[in-house]
Amino acid sequence: MIASLRGTVQSSTLNSVVLDVAGVGYLVQITPQVAMNLSAGQELSLFTAFIVREDAFTIYGFSSQEELSTFDLLRSVTGVGPKSALSIIHQLGVDALREAVTSENDAAFKSVSGIGPKTAKLLIVTLSGKLVGGGMSAKNTDDSDIVSALVGLGYQSKVAEEAVRNARKDNPNATNEQVLRAALQNLVR
Repeated sequence: MIASLRGTVQSSTLNSVVLDVAGVGYLVQITPQVAMNLSAGQELSLFTAFIVREDAFTIYGFSSQEELSTFDLLRSVTGVGPKSALSIIHQLGVDALREAVTSENDAAFKSVSGIGPKTAKLLIVTLSGKLVGGGMSAKNTDDSDIVSALVGLGYQSKVAEEAVRNARKDNPNATNEQVLRAALQNLVR
């Protein structure tokens, strides 16, 4: 598994970069946002996903760990491959994607080339509760599990995220079980 690469840009196109790492040139698929700022000779670090298929080995590169995690989540959805996942991240970005899932806005996904109505609905259903909300701190990534549990109990993702956020705010040092109890008490009221 190739988890990250750091090297010198040899060349780049709109969707890829050849990155020289210790004398080996790696072809990495990237988003146009990353490609726009590249020039030959520049140092570049990327978080990567190494995808093996029977006809190709492909590396996908991202400027942040959050983008890589989102890419992996998108690929977990039936019918969404690496190219489609990369397109979604390119066209929507992580924040807009999170908002589209939270607000159940399938039109945002349908605007991405290659994503039809069925896949858009499937993205929302599958990712609901799995994306950590923008207001949750990075150290509380376990909160996504609590949100998932609340969604599993029938609460809407947005409502569950707010309840967890409020419970965590009231007691920042609480265990996950304590946060879940507090969130449930807030939701019952």
